Amino acid sequence: MTRTITQLFDLKGKTALVTGGSRGLGLQMAHALGEAGARVLISSRKAEDLEKATAELQAAGIDARWIAADCQHEDQIRKLATESMERLGDIDILVNNAGAAWGAPAEDHPLEAWDKVMNLNVRSYFFLSQLVAKASMIPRRQGSIINTASIAGLGGNPPGMKTIAYNTSKGAVINFTRALAAEWGAHGIRVNAICPGFFPSKMTQGTLKTMGEEKLAAHAPLGRLGDDEDLKGLTLLYASDAGKHITGQWLAVDGGVSIVTGG
Repeated sequence: MTRTITQLFDLKGKTALVTGGSRGLGLQMAHALGEAGARVLISSRKAEDLEKATAELQAAGIDARWIAADCQHEDQIRKLATESMERLGDIDILVNNAGAAWGAPAEDHPLEAWDKVMNLNVRSYFFLSQLVAKASMIPRRQGSIINTASIAGLGGNPPGMKTIAYNTSKGAVINFTRALAAEWGAHGIRVNAICPGFFPSKMTQGTLKTMGEEKLAAHAPLGRLGDDEDLKGLTLLYASDAGKHITGQWLAVDGGVSIVTGG
């Protein structure tokens, strides 16, 4: 029997792990998954931030918990995967969202900063996906992996923005998503990416201050930046059976910025 649209978007009985989930885009995505009925485990580096975010999620009626882990380090990624599955059981939805940025002219960009950005934004996505899929998703022939990319991964920057490592890493995330989806489709695992534009957050506050929030908003055909709701719909589509025939795709959530900048 064909399910209703409400049933297709329902995540009751599902479990989700969200990295970088203590604030900003990650917390917004955790809200979306939890509000649709999933049990949610969020992770980031700082226990204090995680406690506050978990309390916020629980106050919204979401079954939420947390594990502190720094996804720059292999041993902590391994610990995160193991403890998450010990506490949640099988993981149905993995959101790779932990990320870092670094601003510097390409000719002066520190190599250690390049490595930090690439390790967190790309290497950690691969390793955590590998661990979760091998232990939980592949044996059950099901799962949804959502990777946070960026419209910065679609091309270059406007004048004044110098984030070569970040742009490179997010371009890598887009093709990582496509390659992994092609390989793991045989296991019933869907892999998709979200490419946010500018959303006010701790990571973007420097850029917003330098470039000007109103100026950046004016570049968008919709005339505004992203808000605390704008990633929820796409997150839920990718995570739920409403998107069960969607894999290897990316979609910009940017108010239209990428259509006028050539991304």
